[in-house]
Amino acid sequence: MDFKTFDSDGVEIAFIDETPDNHVGQSILLVHGFASNIQTNWINTGWVRSLMREGYRVIACDVRGHGRSEKLYDESLYGAPIFAADALRLLQHLGIKKTHVMGYSMGARVSAFLAMQHPSLIQSAIFGGLGSNMVIGLPGARAIAHAFLADSIEEVTHPTANSFRAFAESTGSDLKALAHCILSARAKITKEMVASITVPVLVAVGTEDPIGGSAQDLAAMIPGAKALDLDGLDHMKAVGARSYKDGVTAFLHDQS
Repeated sequence: MDFKTFDSDGVEIAFIDETPDNHVGQSILLVHGFASNIQTNWINTGWVRSLMREGYRVIACDVRGHGRSEKLYDESLYGAPIFAADALRLLQHLGIKKTHVMGYSMGARVSAFLAMQHPSLIQSAIFGGLGSNMVIGLPGARAIAHAFLADSIEEVTHPTANSFRAFAESTGSDLKALAHCILSARAKITKEMVASITVPVLVAVGTEDPIGGSAQDLAAMIPGAKALDLDGLDHMKAVGARSYKDGVTAFLHDQS
């Protein structure tokens, strides 16, 4: 993949922009989860290859503080609305007037802000790995931040924080930048906010995913939204699952 960068209001953001030979004239923006990156979330799982096979122009960005994008050590420079602004600037940089968007976990929150704030730009939105907890929220940010700042993973006894530290290490992440990221002000998403979404939405979450919560419950809050339960899958296993890809492909075809 050809990684490029652009300036998003003074912050260097890395991205890919891949157009297949069988391009159907539509694009999809991919936004990865916390402590992940384009390579881990979308390339290694086969998502980029799968979507290009279907004829979509695939655009994906490394969220600031992640992957190949600039690392920042200021909590005020992070948060889903800021990530959404970076994504919007990327689409403007590429001249994209209309696109599907799919985010996973933290990326689903970013996608939600894009759908709520820029409905004329978003053709459809897919919230992967985040269902009812988009509204309910998930505690433990401070414990995860402490885990990232610990001298070694052996010092991290909190089980969830330990798993996040292990994942961040596996993706070669900048642990200090991630600590600042997760401690940033968490922009609340309410039931009323998701109820205002007017674009077609698919919510896809593993049935064994306590991080994401219920796909059915979130879909019920959004007019016309569809839920996709990924049977027997947890937060990590669902990312590249065939059932996830098949459900998304069918949903995108319906929007086309």
